[in-house]
Amino acid sequence: MIRIKNFNVPFNDVSPIDVLVAKRLKLPPQAISEVVIVRKGIDARRYKGAPINFVYILNVKVNLAEKKVLAKLRHDKNVEIISAEKTEVIKPTKVSKYRPIIVGFGPAGMFSALTLAKNGYAPIVFERGADVDTRHRDIEDFWQGGALKKNSNVQFGEGGAGTFSDGKLTTRINDSKISDVLDAFVEAGAPAEIKYLHKPHIGTDILRTVVKNIRKKIISLGGEIHFNSLVTDIIIKNDAVVGVEINHKDKYDCSEVFFGIGHSARDTYKMLFDKGLSMQAKPFAVGVRIEHPQDLIDKSQYGVDAGNPILPVSDYAVTYNNKQKGRSVYSFCMCPGGQVVAAASEIGRVVVNGMSNYKRDSGIANSALLVNVTPDDFGHNVLDGIAFQRHYEEMAFICGGKNYHAPVQTVGDFLQHKTGSDNFLTEPTYKPGITLCDLHDCLPNFTTEMLEEALPYFDKKIHGFADEKVIMTGVEMRSSAPCRIVRNRDNYMSINVAGFYPIGEGAGYAGGIMSAAVDGVNAAYAYLEDKI
Repeated sequence: MIRIKNFNVPFNDVSPIDVLVAKRLKLPPQAISEVVIVRKGIDARRYKGAPINFVYILNVKVNLAEKKVLAKLRHDKNVEIISAEKTEVIKPTKVSKYRPIIVGFGPAGMFSALTLAKNGYAPIVFERGADVDTRHRDIEDFWQGGALKKNSNVQFGEGGAGTFSDGKLTTRINDSKISDVLDAFVEAGAPAEIKYLHKPHIGTDILRTVVKNIRKKIISLGGEIHFNSLVTDIIIKNDAVVGVEINHKDKYDCSEVFFGIGHSARDTYKMLFDKGLSMQAKPFAVGVRIEHPQDLIDKSQYGVDAGNPILPVSDYAVTYNNKQKGRSVYSFCMCPGGQVVAAASEIGRVVVNGMSNYKRDSGIANSALLVNVTPDDFGHNVLDGIAFQRHYEEMAFICGGKNYHAPVQTVGDFLQHKTGSDNFLTEPTYKPGITLCDLHDCLPNFTTEMLEEALPYFDKKIHGFADEKVIMTGVEMRSSAPCRIVRNRDNYMSINVAGFYPIGEGAGYAGGIMSAAVDGVNAAYAYLEDKI
């Protein structure tokens, strides 16, 4: 098979891809038998008036001798012959006395369960929240002013926190299991393009169906999924897990349990800490959500081509560093064409996140602007980070009016240390409502100081980013887990409790849907390798 890398095509060139490939390889079109898109990105940088380009990596099958084709292009470093990748197959032979138990049905738990089920080890899954349809209704009710349900919200329930986000599948990890996860998503109903787009996303509307289909697949393979089932205790004997307790009453024996609890399971963190699991405090980040008209971001990225239907809505990534202070401000979980959402999971606390549907067509761009936080800021005890998060979420609840309305402030007021301006550049998208506040009252001083430094700097990168009418909504506190459940590198198991597998973002070993899913797969394979 021939691979073409760095294949640039003007975005408005609508020629069939096989015709373009034939020209690139100096072959007649009939010589191309198959073209598979491996990666598709976009290069919006301008070089002396050159157009915006789509940039491809392609696998090409030809009906000629591949070596002869390459002979004509032997000096072209972007064309090469590759061999087909072989997937390693694990064939477990040992029979376990107990079925593996999985706690949490977010990406990590879901893909651990799917991997184990495919290999004949029918897992039992316990998810503290509701199935995704019930969860969706509960969330919509909360956003319309109804009661917050502690175990059925943006953080908890089928699919995990990522189900009510942008559904981004970008990741910085490099692992062969990524393709397996993407294949599973597509099989479950995700668009096929996620397998090759440089910045793939599913969107929360499609993701709700995808997670249901993965659940059905696991059940068809012998697995069990139990919703509204909070693990309230783990039973440990001789430094090994031997069982779990559900909802303070039902007990299940086990010899292996996978804990994919997510970054917001604060009560479960405390339970594990009290049981003696090896844990440690870890850095995370806090800040706000900022909202702009999507066309402002598109114009910054695409210039005169902004609005062309061929081009996707654009995103951005900005970073500001103050080396003297040892602090950074950076965009995180940027949601083109999305909305800011109420992501609370505890009574009397307000926290926000971002979400987009597949089409990203709300007309509003939003992103977190976060400042790094370390144990030196909040304390080195394992649960100190949780106390820190709770404090500022409580302050946001109070500032918002104690009714889950979010504190909002314009950039102009924030920079001038005043409040009251309501001439917004865009209507706030947060529901159930907003309250004009001073965000300095519900964020740490070092955070607001860094945001004040960073906003004018970002405005130089994206004109209008810090327009005085732009709104910011507080507070963003759940960017990642505030602690880590320590595990061995080789077998993914807790360093002091045998049979206990901490996985995913909640364990402190992943960040985002893809890395959490891959972590779950790898932990499942570690379990399977132990059964050979």
